Amino acid sequence: MKAFIILAALLGTLIAMPAYAFQCPGDVAKIDAALKAGPNVSAEQLAEAKKLRAEGGRLHKSGQHAQSVATLAKAKEILGIK
Repeated sequence: MKAFIILAALLGTLIAMPAYAFQCPGDVAKIDAALKAGPNVSAEQLAEAKKLRAEGGRLHKSGQHAQSVATLAKAKEILGIK
């Protein structure tokens, strides 16, 4: 039974990874568009959003897609992107 649960969790993770991989570039594009438009946020928030965007891009390129999506979500939240 334990082996079945572990196998199911592993398969679920493997199936979900490509979905995260395809989400990252879309999130980066949304963040870049918002940054280019000049968001109505403080200088500190803008700096944090840019830092998170860069980190999310780096994580995506290194194959850490779940972490990339989470990092980019923080940047989107700061910028008010849905």
